[in-house]
Amino acid sequence: MRNGYIAKMLTGTALLALALSTAGRAADLRMSWWGGESRHVATQKALEACGAKHGHTVRGEFTGFDGYLEKLTTQMAGKTEADIIQVNWPWLPLFSKNGDGFADLSTLKALDLSNWSEGDLASGSMNGVLQGISVSTTGRVFFFNLTTLEKAGVAVPKTWDELFAATKTVKEKLGEDYYTFNAVKETAQLVTTLYVTQKTGKDMVDPETNRVAWTADELAEGIAFLGRLVEEGVMRSQKEEAADGNVNLFEKPEWAEGKIAGSYEWDSTFGKYADPLKEGQVLKPTGIIKIEGAVTDGVYRKPSMVFSISRNSANQEAAAQILNCLLNEPEGIDALGTTRGIPASKAAAARLGETGEPEVRAANAMVMAASGPTVSPFNENPEARAVFLDTLEEYAYGQLDAMGAAEQIIDGVNDVLAKFD
Repeated sequence: MRNGYIAKMLTGTALLALALSTAGRAADLRMSWWGGESRHVATQKALEACGAKHGHTVRGEFTGFDGYLEKLTTQMAGKTEADIIQVNWPWLPLFSKNGDGFADLSTLKALDLSNWSEGDLASGSMNGVLQGISVSTTGRVFFFNLTTLEKAGVAVPKTWDELFAATKTVKEKLGEDYYTFNAVKETAQLVTTLYVTQKTGKDMVDPETNRVAWTADELAEGIAFLGRLVEEGVMRSQKEEAADGNVNLFEKPEWAEGKIAGSYEWDSTFGKYADPLKEGQVLKPTGIIKIEGAVTDGVYRKPSMVFSISRNSANQEAAAQILNCLLNEPEGIDALGTTRGIPASKAAAARLGETGEPEVRAANAMVMAASGPTVSPFNENPEARAVFLDTLEEYAYGQLDAMGAAEQIIDGVNDVLAKFD
């Protein structure tokens, strides 16, 4: 009789209550992240507030970026990782190429995923499984020195043809030692990527085949375009930059003086490039320059980082409650602020309003409004990037023509991608 009574009671709402009871109990959780002092302080405050709200305790494990990957790799191998983990977006394939390295966030009831766009969710998914939720979204836009352009009497270019024309005028009126653009190393790669993506509508990596999506002809055209930027004096070559020691753009006197008028940089780095400018120089984010006949803006938009939940956590729903609080609820949003960039969560973005640097917000708005294919994290795989950059350097030194460079990049990147089949 007693067993029958118990069985009868475990129906309807009683079963639901039992299913959710794990999240309702107090849990002892851990969260790991990297960052600087301001992020450490803000995150600890957020964890304290969110823990108090939901009845859990969360111990923070934080460090600088250097060494974080190695530590996390060791923890993941030993199944000792924290319950909530800050993960660099390009690392997702390293830890979860099949979509089973972390908990499937789409199955956790406490996490309100409606605050993220489909693109954000796709970027955090591996093999169709949501492995990480975007904390903030970043992307590349063009910055131009309005002072230099106005001095030469040219408008901010909206197309590459306008940039080529502006370059001629700037050099005629201000001097041959003036350049309208800068692109070396990673930026040179991303300018090439931008051209090919605008032309084809395709990201470098085909998500279906996990191989380079571009043909050799398509990539060769993008590489040749990079060469044209050098030939027509828009920017200096990689060879010239290397001879000068590959000095960072924001450290160059020519940049501070306005003799280099533009670049293609992360929206969140505006201050790093604006701060060195001499008094009177005005830098503005200006969106994305397009080629004629572009089928997309080709925006390179990606999560700056993601938060994941351990598949080995004994308290996944409790961890999801804390994660949801950090990203979607007032207690977490207010404490974290913009210490990890402008939040990708719609709830957080709305609550924070217009706080933060206006030009960074303007640049981020351009990134979010632009069109483009979902960017694969394999674009930033260290080995794949090294193949691309080393080959572009060979092209800059005349050791390869555009087609030879394209074929070498495609073969080399495909070899790297094959390791993740």
